Amino acid sequence: MNGADALLETFVDNDVTACFANPGTSEMQFVAALDRQPKMRPVLCLFEGVATGAADGYGRIAERPACTLLHLGPGYGNGVANLHNARRAFTPIVNVIGDHATYHRQYDAPLNSDIPTLARPNSLWVKSADRADDVAALAADAISASYGPPGGSASLILPADAAWNETTRRTAKARVPTRPAPAGEAVDAVAKALRAAAKPVVLLGGQACRAEALAQAARLAAHGLRVMTDTFVARQPRGAGIYSPGRMQYFGEAALADLEGVDLMVFVGTVTPVAFFAYPGRPSVLTPEGCETIVLTTRAEDSVAGLAALAEALGAPAQGPVQPLKRPDAAPAGGLTAQSAGVAIARHLPEGAIICDDSVTSGGGVAVPCMTAAPHEVLALTGGAIGAGAPLAVGAGVAAPDSKIVALCGDGAAMYTVQALWSIARENLDCTVVVFANSSYRILNIEMGRTGSGNPGPSASKLLDLGDPRIDWVSMAKGHGLPAVRCETAEDFEKAFAGAMAQKGPMFIEAVVP
Repeated sequence: MNGADALLETFVDNDVTACFANPGTSEMQFVAALDRQPKMRPVLCLFEGVATGAADGYGRIAERPACTLLHLGPGYGNGVANLHNARRAFTPIVNVIGDHATYHRQYDAPLNSDIPTLARPNSLWVKSADRADDVAALAADAISASYGPPGGSASLILPADAAWNETTRRTAKARVPTRPAPAGEAVDAVAKALRAAAKPVVLLGGQACRAEALAQAARLAAHGLRVMTDTFVARQPRGAGIYSPGRMQYFGEAALADLEGVDLMVFVGTVTPVAFFAYPGRPSVLTPEGCETIVLTTRAEDSVAGLAALAEALGAPAQGPVQPLKRPDAAPAGGLTAQSAGVAIARHLPEGAIICDDSVTSGGGVAVPCMTAAPHEVLALTGGAIGAGAPLAVGAGVAAPDSKIVALCGDGAAMYTVQALWSIARENLDCTVVVFANSSYRILNIEMGRTGSGNPGPSASKLLDLGDPRIDWVSMAKGHGLPAVRCETAEDFEKAFAGAMAQKGPMFIEAVVP
């Protein structure tokens, strides 16, 4: 047994059984060891940003880490954007970052870099296993660290000689921590503050947006409290039979207008909301002037227990409101828009589906009709680094092979990680990718005005327009191995999406929208 064998044995003994990989020479011992460890599923990704995004999607659904396999510092660097999103989603991930043999580092070979410094900003834990005998124990530590709470990336650097040298230390056991419930005094203080407030809001984030927590939050709504969620949530159930809180508005001025008069904000699994960007003359912190704040649970604490305890302290009803099942009756017709596509999606989305949403400005058109669709899960773009939708779908598809996966992508966002289409085809995932092709960075056209930059002129427009040349999405998807169709009318999209939901396997739909 060598260090690579010990690493894989430790992973599978601790239920880390998926590896999203883009290996290089320094990782060949790990690759070879996969043939000796059939319990690990290797998934090749043609770009590291797909591998890291897939690990994010997997972790959000499986609630346990996958591992990535990345080639030295540059390979890790290529995956940073989706590791940033995973950090904001608090997703457990173990990154295995290959490195030069320990004795070779001193020569500063072309791919040499300061991997710990590169990995540290997006990692809860970073260590290098410089000896084969250290690998198993450090792998177990990395797995433990990835769980948090809250979760995050742990980055284990694996020098080539630590992977190829022999070891007798085969495996080690990771510790999976549990979230503590909030102190009774904290619950009592929140209940007292809510009773005294004239217009309170309870704001949910992270674990507080999961199904079990939403059932308790619904009790607060039935008691007369206004409940909201963060703007972008890592994983949230939606649809029939599920409580649907309000959501913090994306644009700061809209958020503050919505919160006007609120005198108390209770944070459950989240922190003080802030504007996504700074704008001239507008506030950064999105709490109304004079509004008091209080914490029920931190991100590290058990929000399900906290919400249940608060509901009991307030004498809230045993159950709260949930959404009815109300699919749109009429099929959409006419020109294709995000809204008409949303109607078709709500009509045909099956129960238990998982939507990976990176659709940017088209997302609202889908979210509204899907509020009363069949119950499903939504994975959102938590960190704002576009290019997450299709990679999240790869990971979700591996984690939940019996669920229909739907990736909703803006065209600009999809181009960041288009290689994910190949992995979807390669793994034959039950995944439908929808790209809303408006041939524009539409959100940036909006932000030009909001930042006081004025209207884009000829030169500025060149950096916002994607239509010259037009991206041939159908050819792109087919070239990556997916069946694909282009839809320009609502009728075309209705037919294509219904067909994709009725069959198992990969599908690509280009939705041409204004």
